[in-house]
Amino acid sequence: MIADGFIGMFDSGLGGLSVLRDVRAALPSEDILYYADSAYCPYGERDDAEIIARSALITGALIERGAKIVIVACNTATSVALMTLRASTTVPIIGLVPAVKPAVATSPGGRVGVLATPRTVEGRMLADLIAEHRGETHVMTVPAPGLADLVESGHVSGLLVDGLLRPLLAPLTEARIDTLVLGCTHYPFLRVTLGTHLGRGVRITDSGEAIARRAASVLAEMGAGRPRDAPAGSTRLLTSGDPDHVGTVAARLLGQALAVERLAL
Repeated sequence: MIADGFIGMFDSGLGGLSVLRDVRAALPSEDILYYADSAYCPYGERDDAEIIARSALITGALIERGAKIVIVACNTATSVALMTLRASTTVPIIGLVPAVKPAVATSPGGRVGVLATPRTVEGRMLADLIAEHRGETHVMTVPAPGLADLVESGHVSGLLVDGLLRPLLAPLTEARIDTLVLGCTHYPFLRVTLGTHLGRGVRITDSGEAIARRAASVLAEMGAGRPRDAPAGSTRLLTSGDPDHVGTVAARLLGQALAVERLAL
């Protein structure tokens, strides 16, 4: 039965665990298999052809192992590879879109900031998204080189993070934004630190909960979802990198220990 399959997820590293956290909260009875392509992290430093090839390889491996849906838990892979992935399989593929639309809709003062990787800021997807939804709202984008790398190494607070955030957030503070969109899956792990820097008056939003709702909706449409009162689902991690390192950082980010296996693809 298709309901016996699992939710497949992947990212270039561990940032997508922020999405996994939301998916797990929304779908507690589903099994989840997450692939961290840590040996090729970050995707933002690779060309489109390699990102598409890695994304297709990982998606295929997840589907071969029984994934009933696949979540591309990476903004860069979504913008570069999503259409190719969808064209190559009948299994539903869910991608990430920065939460610009809801941020604009709920911004109390019409001043929204978007913090993202340089690749995402420079990409067509984010520009088109802002153009489509901003209306009269002022939307400022800020590229954050190196920020995802800190999270990938397990740093979500402290002097290193503060030192990198201060100059990045300065133009957003000067622009008096009231809402900040987190345009990278690594950044939700920095939510507390970001809140400290920006102050209580700035709302912080990301795409995780929306992706979780979309996954639940797709599974329901397929008749493939498990009842919420079914036994708790399992969470498994695979990686192309060092499983000991990935397991240590994953435990720090999620607050729980998970077994990690190496799968070279």
